[in-house]
Amino acid sequence: MKRRLFLGTAPAVLAAPALAQSWRPDRPIEIIVGFTPGGATDVDARLYARFLEPRIQGTVVVSNRPGAGGEVALAAIARGRPDGTVLGTTNMPGLLTIPIERPAQFKLGDFQGIGNLIGDPSAISVASSSPYQSIEQLFEAARRAPESITFGSPGIGTDDHLLVVLIQAATGLRFNHVAFQGDPPIRTAILGNQIVATGLNLGYVLANNEGMRLLALAAPQRSRFAPDLPTLQEKGLNVNMASERGLVMPVGTPDHIVSRFREATADIARDPEFIKAIEARSLLVQYEAGDAWFTRLRQDEERYRQLWATTPWAQR
Repeated sequence: MKRRLFLGTAPAVLAAPALAQSWRPDRPIEIIVGFTPGGATDVDARLYARFLEPRIQGTVVVSNRPGAGGEVALAAIARGRPDGTVLGTTNMPGLLTIPIERPAQFKLGDFQGIGNLIGDPSAISVASSSPYQSIEQLFEAARRAPESITFGSPGIGTDDHLLVVLIQAATGLRFNHVAFQGDPPIRTAILGNQIVATGLNLGYVLANNEGMRLLALAAPQRSRFAPDLPTLQEKGLNVNMASERGLVMPVGTPDHIVSRFREATADIARDPEFIKAIEARSLLVQYEAGDAWFTRLRQDEERYRQLWATTPWAQR
Protein backbone atom coordinates (compact mmCIF):
# COMPACT_ATOMS: atom_id res chain seq x y z
CA MET A 1 0.00 0.00 0.00
CA LYS A 2 2.80 2.42 0.86
CA ARG A 3 4.47 1.64 -2.45
CA ARG A 4 1.30 2.40 -4.38
CA LEU A 5 0.82 5.70 -2.57
CA PHE A 6 4.39 6.74 -3.34
CA LEU A 7 4.10 5.83 -6.99
CA GLY A 8 0.75 7.54 -7.21
CA THR A 9 2.19 10.92 -6.18
CA ALA A 10 5.24 10.80 -8.45
CA PRO A 11 3.55 11.70 -11.78
CA ALA A 12 2.11 14.91 -10.31
CA VAL A 13 5.52 16.02 -9.07
CA LEU A 14 7.18 15.22 -12.37
CA ALA A 15 4.40 16.88 -14.34
CA ALA A 16 4.61 20.24 -12.50
CA PRO A 17 7.40 21.77 -14.63
CA ALA A 18 5.71 20.62 -17.81
CA LEU A 19 2.41 22.09 -16.62
CA ALA A 20 4.11 25.43 -15.93
CA GLN A 21 5.67 25.47 -19.40
CA SER A 22 2.37 24.64 -21.09
CA TRP A 23 0.33 27.39 -19.38
CA ARG A 24 -0.69 30.29 -21.61
CA PRO A 25 -2.76 33.33 -20.58
CA ASP A 26 -6.25 33.46 -22.08
CA ARG A 27 -6.54 37.23 -21.64
CA PRO A 28 -4.10 40.17 -21.39
CA ILE A 29 -1.86 40.22 -18.31
CA GLU A 30 -2.10 43.43 -16.29
CA ILE A 31 0.93 44.78 -14.44
CA ILE A 32 -0.35 47.17 -11.77
CA VAL A 33 1.99 50.03 -10.86
CA GLY A 34 1.46 52.18 -7.77
CA PHE A 35 2.91 55.42 -9.10
CA THR A 36 2.39 57.88 -11.94
CA PRO A 37 3.55 57.23 -15.53
CA GLY A 38 7.13 58.23 -16.22
CA GLY A 39 8.49 57.44 -12.77
CA ALA A 40 11.20 54.87 -12.13
CA THR A 41 8.80 52.08 -11.16
CA ASP A 42 6.62 52.71 -14.18
CA VAL A 43 9.57 52.69 -16.58
CA ASP A 44 10.85 49.46 -15.01
CA ALA A 45 7.44 47.85 -15.40
CA ARG A 46 7.10 48.80 -19.07
CA LEU A 47 10.57 47.47 -19.85
CA TYR A 48 9.83 44.23 -18.01
CA ALA A 49 6.50 43.91 -19.85
CA ARG A 50 8.28 44.13 -23.19
CA PHE A 51 10.63 41.31 -22.25
CA LEU A 52 7.86 39.27 -20.60
CA GLU A 53 5.50 39.10 -23.59
CA PRO A 54 7.55 36.74 -25.78
CA ARG A 55 8.38 34.52 -22.81
CA ILE A 56 4.81 34.21 -21.58
CA GLN A 57 3.35 34.25 -25.11
CA GLY A 58 0.68 36.75 -24.22
CA THR A 59 -0.17 40.45 -24.21
CA VAL A 60 1.03 42.46 -21.21
CA VAL A 61 -0.37 45.88 -20.32
CA VAL A 62 0.75 48.30 -17.60
CA SER A 63 -1.90 49.97 -15.45
CA ASN A 64 -0.99 52.93 -13.22
CA ARG A 65 -2.95 53.28 -9.98
CA PRO A 66 -1.15 55.91 -7.92
CA GLY A 67 -2.10 56.92 -4.44
CA ALA A 68 -1.34 56.46 -0.73
CA GLY A 69 2.35 55.74 -1.28
CA GLY A 70 1.56 52.70 -3.41
CA GLU A 71 -1.22 51.27 -1.23
CA VAL A 72 -3.93 51.76 -3.86
CA ALA A 73 -2.08 49.54 -6.32
CA LEU A 74 -0.97 46.95 -3.76
CA ALA A 75 -4.56 46.61 -2.54
CA ALA A 76 -5.72 46.10 -6.14
CA ILE A 77 -3.11 43.38 -6.65
CA ALA A 78 -4.11 41.67 -3.39
CA ARG A 79 -7.75 41.63 -4.55
CA GLY A 80 -6.86 40.62 -8.10
CA ARG A 81 -7.96 37.45 -9.87
CA PRO A 82 -5.55 34.65 -8.87
CA ASP A 83 -5.47 33.25 -12.38
CA GLY A 84 -2.18 34.56 -13.75
CA THR A 85 -3.60 37.69 -15.38
CA VAL A 86 -2.80 40.03 -12.46
CA LEU A 87 0.79 40.93 -11.71
CA GLY A 88 2.04 43.90 -9.74
CA THR A 89 5.16 45.86 -8.99
CA THR A 90 6.35 46.33 -5.44
CA ASN A 91 8.53 48.99 -3.92
CA MET A 92 10.59 48.52 -0.84
CA PRO A 93 10.19 49.60 1.82
CA GLY A 94 6.54 50.60 1.22
CA LEU A 95 5.49 46.98 0.71
CA LEU A 96 6.37 46.36 4.37
CA THR A 97 6.02 49.75 6.02
CA ILE A 98 2.49 50.68 4.96
CA PRO A 99 0.79 47.86 6.94
CA ILE A 100 2.98 48.70 9.94
CA GLU A 101 2.16 52.41 10.06
CA ARG A 102 -1.61 52.19 9.49
CA PRO A 103 -4.53 49.78 8.96
CA ALA A 104 -3.76 48.94 5.33
CA GLN A 105 -5.80 47.24 2.62
CA PHE A 106 -3.09 44.61 2.12
CA LYS A 107 -0.38 42.67 3.95
CA LEU A 108 2.70 40.77 2.83
CA GLY A 109 0.83 37.49 3.17
CA ASP A 110 -1.59 38.58 0.41
CA PHE A 111 1.12 38.07 -2.22
CA GLN A 112 3.32 35.43 -3.77
CA GLY A 113 6.77 36.66 -4.73
CA ILE A 114 7.78 36.36 -8.37
CA GLY A 115 11.16 37.96 -7.80
CA ASN A 116 12.99 41.15 -6.99
CA LEU A 117 14.58 42.77 -10.04
CA ILE A 118 16.01 46.24 -9.40
CA GLY A 119 18.10 48.00 -6.78
CA ASP A 120 18.21 51.80 -6.83
CA PRO A 121 19.78 53.76 -3.93
CA SER A 122 18.22 56.93 -2.64
CA ALA A 123 20.01 60.22 -3.31
CA ILE A 124 19.41 63.67 -1.85
CA SER A 125 18.88 66.30 -4.54
CA VAL A 126 18.01 69.96 -4.86
CA ALA A 127 17.40 72.22 -7.83
CA SER A 128 20.42 73.42 -9.78
CA SER A 129 19.38 76.96 -8.84
CA SER A 130 19.38 76.07 -5.13
CA PRO A 131 21.82 77.96 -2.89
CA TYR A 132 22.81 74.63 -1.32
CA GLN A 133 25.96 73.32 -2.99
CA SER A 134 26.62 70.47 -0.55
CA ILE A 135 24.83 68.20 1.88
CA GLU A 136 26.57 70.03 4.74
CA GLN A 137 25.01 73.33 3.64
CA LEU A 138 21.55 71.75 3.42
CA PHE A 139 21.86 70.22 6.87
CA GLU A 140 23.14 73.48 8.33
CA ALA A 141 20.10 75.32 6.96
CA ALA A 142 17.83 72.71 8.56
CA ARG A 143 19.73 73.09 11.82
CA ARG A 144 19.37 76.89 11.83
CA ALA A 145 15.64 76.80 11.03
CA PRO A 146 13.94 73.50 11.98
CA GLU A 147 11.18 72.37 9.56
CA SER A 148 12.02 75.18 7.13
CA ILE A 149 13.51 72.77 4.56
CA THR A 150 10.73 71.03 2.63
CA PHE A 151 11.58 67.46 1.61
CA GLY A 152 9.47 65.71 -1.04
CA SER A 153 8.71 61.98 -1.26
CA PRO A 154 6.18 59.71 -3.04
CA GLY A 155 4.37 59.15 0.25
CA ILE A 156 4.50 58.15 3.91
CA GLY A 157 6.60 55.03 4.44
CA THR A 158 8.31 55.10 1.03
CA ASP A 159 12.07 54.88 0.76
CA ASP A 160 12.40 58.64 0.17
CA HIS A 161 10.34 59.38 3.26
CA LEU A 162 12.13 56.85 5.47
CA LEU A 163 15.42 58.34 4.30
CA VAL A 164 14.53 61.69 5.85
CA VAL A 165 13.12 59.93 8.94
CA LEU A 166 16.43 58.13 9.48
CA ILE A 167 18.41 61.33 8.89
CA GLN A 168 16.28 63.14 11.47
CA ALA A 169 16.72 60.31 13.98
CA ALA A 170 20.49 60.28 13.47
CA THR A 171 21.06 64.05 13.51
CA GLY A 172 18.21 65.64 15.45
CA LEU A 173 17.38 67.80 12.43
CA ARG A 174 13.76 68.48 11.51
CA PHE A 175 12.59 68.68 7.89
CA ASN A 176 9.14 69.51 6.56
CA HIS A 177 7.99 66.38 4.71
CA VAL A 178 5.70 66.81 1.66
CA ALA A 179 4.08 63.78 -0.01
CA PHE A 180 3.45 63.42 -3.76
CA GLN A 181 2.10 60.59 -5.96
CA GLY A 182 5.26 59.78 -7.87
CA ASP A 183 8.66 60.90 -9.09
CA PRO A 184 7.64 63.29 -11.92
CA PRO A 185 5.49 65.50 -9.65
CA ILE A 186 8.37 65.69 -7.17
CA ARG A 187 10.80 66.76 -9.88
CA THR A 188 8.31 69.37 -11.10
CA ALA A 189 8.00 70.71 -7.55
CA ILE A 190 11.79 70.87 -7.17
CA LEU A 191 12.24 72.70 -10.47
CA GLY A 192 9.40 75.07 -9.57
CA ASN A 193 10.94 75.84 -6.16
CA GLN A 194 7.84 74.50 -4.44
CA ILE A 195 10.01 72.22 -2.31
CA VAL A 196 13.70 72.44 -1.43
CA ALA A 197 14.98 68.87 -1.45
CA THR A 198 14.04 65.27 -2.18
CA GLY A 199 15.36 61.74 -1.78
CA LEU A 200 14.57 60.56 -5.32
CA ASN A 201 16.45 57.45 -6.36
CA LEU A 202 19.77 57.89 -8.11
CA GLY A 203 18.68 56.22 -11.36
CA TYR A 204 15.73 58.54 -11.81
CA VAL A 205 17.73 61.70 -11.07
CA LEU A 206 20.56 60.74 -13.43
CA ALA A 207 18.03 60.05 -16.19
CA ASN A 208 16.28 63.37 -15.53
CA ASN A 209 19.12 65.49 -14.25
CA GLU A 210 18.43 68.72 -16.12
CA GLY A 211 17.82 71.34 -13.47
CA MET A 212 18.77 68.99 -10.61
CA ARG A 213 21.83 68.90 -8.36
CA LEU A 214 22.80 65.72 -6.49
CA LEU A 215 24.23 66.27 -2.99
CA ALA A 216 24.69 62.82 -1.44
CA LEU A 217 23.97 59.12 -1.90
CA ALA A 218 22.34 57.01 0.83
CA ALA A 219 24.37 53.88 0.11
CA PRO A 220 27.28 52.01 1.74
CA GLN A 221 29.57 52.96 -1.15
CA ARG A 222 29.67 55.28 -4.13
CA SER A 223 27.86 54.32 -7.30
CA ARG A 224 29.80 53.57 -10.46
CA PHE A 225 27.14 55.59 -12.25
CA ALA A 226 28.00 58.71 -10.20
CA PRO A 227 31.53 58.18 -8.89
CA ASP A 228 31.94 61.81 -7.76
CA LEU A 229 28.81 61.75 -5.58
CA PRO A 230 29.74 61.29 -1.89
CA THR A 231 27.80 58.98 0.37
CA LEU A 232 26.17 59.96 3.64
CA GLN A 233 28.50 57.50 5.33
CA GLU A 234 31.48 59.46 4.04
CA LYS A 235 29.93 62.46 5.76
CA GLY A 236 29.79 60.57 9.05
CA LEU A 237 26.12 59.61 8.84
CA ASN A 238 25.35 55.88 8.95
CA VAL A 239 22.12 56.07 6.93
CA ASN A 240 21.42 53.86 3.92
CA MET A 241 18.21 53.58 1.94
CA ALA A 242 17.25 52.20 -1.47
CA SER A 243 14.27 51.27 -3.57
CA GLU A 244 14.01 47.56 -4.33
CA ARG A 245 11.55 46.94 -7.10
CA GLY A 246 10.08 43.49 -7.63
CA LEU A 247 7.00 41.65 -8.84
CA VAL A 248 4.24 39.78 -7.04
CA MET A 249 0.99 37.95 -7.79
CA PRO A 250 -2.11 37.50 -5.61
CA VAL A 251 -1.92 34.67 -3.11
CA GLY A 252 -3.92 31.72 -4.36
CA THR A 253 -2.55 31.89 -7.89
CA PRO A 254 -1.90 28.23 -8.87
CA ASP A 255 1.64 27.05 -8.28
CA HIS A 256 2.24 26.12 -11.91
CA ILE A 257 1.33 29.65 -13.02
CA VAL A 258 3.54 31.23 -10.35
CA SER A 259 6.36 28.94 -11.50
CA ARG A 260 5.81 30.07 -15.09
CA PHE A 261 6.29 33.72 -14.14
CA ARG A 262 9.22 32.98 -11.86
CA GLU A 263 11.02 31.13 -14.64
CA ALA A 264 10.31 33.92 -17.11
CA THR A 265 11.49 36.59 -14.67
CA ALA A 266 14.70 34.74 -13.86
CA ASP A 267 15.37 34.45 -17.59
CA ILE A 268 14.70 38.17 -18.12
CA ALA A 269 17.13 39.04 -15.32
CA ARG A 270 19.85 37.13 -17.20
CA ASP A 271 19.05 38.62 -20.59
CA PRO A 272 22.00 40.79 -21.74
CA GLU A 273 19.64 43.18 -23.53
CA PHE A 274 17.53 43.66 -20.40
CA ILE A 275 20.65 44.22 -18.29
CA LYS A 276 21.95 46.72 -20.84
CA ALA A 277 18.65 48.62 -20.82
CA ILE A 278 18.57 48.74 -17.02
CA GLU A 279 22.17 49.87 -16.69
CA ALA A 280 21.59 52.53 -19.34
CA ARG A 281 19.29 54.11 -16.75
CA SER A 282 22.03 53.94 -14.08
CA LEU A 283 20.30 51.05 -12.31
CA LEU A 284 21.51 47.61 -11.30
CA VAL A 285 19.71 44.32 -11.87
CA GLN A 286 19.58 42.75 -8.40
CA TYR A 287 17.57 39.62 -9.08
CA GLU A 288 16.38 37.58 -6.12
CA ALA A 289 14.18 34.52 -6.63
CA GLY A 290 10.64 34.65 -5.25
CA ASP A 291 10.92 32.31 -2.25
CA ALA A 292 14.31 33.60 -1.11
CA TRP A 293 13.14 37.18 -1.61
CA PHE A 294 10.04 36.72 0.55
CA THR A 295 12.06 34.94 3.25
CA ARG A 296 14.26 38.03 3.46
CA LEU A 297 11.26 40.36 3.35
CA ARG A 298 9.77 38.68 6.40
CA GLN A 299 13.02 39.35 8.25
CA ASP A 300 13.05 42.96 7.02
CA GLU A 301 9.46 43.34 8.16
CA GLU A 302 10.48 42.59 11.73
CA ARG A 303 13.28 45.16 11.55
CA TYR A 304 10.84 47.82 10.33
CA ARG A 305 8.49 46.97 13.18
CA GLN A 306 11.36 47.59 15.58
CA LEU A 307 12.09 50.91 13.84
CA TRP A 308 8.43 51.88 14.13
CA ALA A 309 8.54 51.14 17.87
CA THR A 310 11.39 53.63 18.34
CA THR A 311 10.75 56.11 15.50
CA PRO A 312 7.11 56.08 14.35
CA TRP A 313 7.64 57.66 10.94
CA ALA A 314 4.00 58.57 10.27
CA GLN A 315 4.49 61.32 12.86
CA ARG A 316 7.67 62.65 11.21
